[in-house]
Amino acid sequence: MNFLKSLAQTFANKPIDWDELEESLIRADLGMPMTTRIIKALQEREAWSLVGINDIVKVVGEEIVRILPENLAPIQPQTAKPKVILLLGVNGTGKTTSTAKLARYLQQNRHSVLLAAADTFRAAAIEQLGIWAERLGVEMIRGQYNADPAALCYEAYQAAVKREIQFLICDTAGRMHTKTNLMAELEKVKRTLGKQDPAAPHERLLVVDATTGSNALSQAREFQSAIGLTGLIVTKLDGSGKGGIVVAIQDELGIPTRFVGTGEKINDFGPFDRRAYIDNLL
Repeated sequence: MNFLKSLAQTFANKPIDWDELEESLIRADLGMPMTTRIIKALQEREAWSLVGINDIVKVVGEEIVRILPENLAPIQPQTAKPKVILLLGVNGTGKTTSTAKLARYLQQNRHSVLLAAADTFRAAAIEQLGIWAERLGVEMIRGQYNADPAALCYEAYQAAVKREIQFLICDTAGRMHTKTNLMAELEKVKRTLGKQDPAAPHERLLVVDATTGSNALSQAREFQSAIGLTGLIVTKLDGSGKGGIVVAIQDELGIPTRFVGTGEKINDFGPFDRRAYIDNLL
């Protein structure tokens, strides 16, 4: 994630090439709007022709601090009804594993959890989540292969109510954000859950892979349009070498990063920490 250290090496002991700086910031996945603001802020300085790497680091840091929320309230259970968390994303982002990691995190915070294997189109996904559920010691609601995901989420909600479960996590099918019919299916899941609790699903978390860069921003745009997102789970943030996509999505869409995955182990997961993120960048 420390792309600014790479910048420091690139521009050490030489004048700033504005085109090269712009390209470096875009490659870091900060997004065009933020890149433009950073360049403008630097060029508006009185001695802009003498701008050095320290100025760049300072301005980039100021912009990131301005964009990222300082304190995000933790996800808390409701008093009487299950809190429903819908996990969304395209295939290959680590969605099912993130479902298990989130369940583990909630368990560690003394909350009860029920899993719903709403990715009914991939038998392997149902099996994978089932293995995680067994390891974690949590119950899982599963349906037949190719069953209606909305009906399964409905059934899982009823089970959560009956068992007085605090959190219901629904692992939905991975889908390309460009597939209109699959995105419409998510709306059906949302409507069906809404019949049980008008506020459900209370959290709609998009799982994105930090290494995919600007493609993650495209995914966020489409899922935001289809169902409305309350946050991100960003995977592979430890190995991306960039990580600026967190800032770009917050900047353009106002969607905060709620959790990050930093490795393959079940505990390599936790709430997003703005200060730790910025320290890593700088």
